[in-house]
Amino acid sequence: MHTYYWGDWYRSSVLGPERAPNISPTMWVRDAGMIFTTHHDAPVANPDSIRVLAATVNRTTRTGYVLGPDQRVDPLTALKAMTLWPAYQYFEEKSKGSITPGKLADFVVLSGNPMTVPRESLGELKVLRTVKEGKTIYTRPD
Repeated sequence: MHTYYWGDWYRSSVLGPERAPNISPTMWVRDAGMIFTTHHDAPVANPDSIRVLAATVNRTTRTGYVLGPDQRVDPLTALKAMTLWPAYQYFEEKSKGSITPGKLADFVVLSGNPMTVPRESLGELKVLRTVKEGKTIYTRPD
């Protein structure tokens, strides 16, 4: 979320235009063979996982500037940074992180496929349904 919410500020004030593109250097992390996780900084920023996904893939700031285009990752990598890799980081990969028999079955149904929609429209995806431990806990009203 740093690239979206504070990227313009980092660029114009804190780090300057030469260093700001290197905040949250996700591609450098992947190129080094490491994994990373993403987050939304609640309550500093509203919890919005779709915004996190879009920010990780696009690195677009609030003014529309792409901050560090060479640090962008593909949607699959961003989804792993929100699911599989956090489960691993918390030593919970046996019960969380993927839809696998025996795991908790926590997932969302989205209005589009994040793997196939244009990357620029990822932030427009809507959560239609949320399932926790196999039970629907949220359904988006029509």
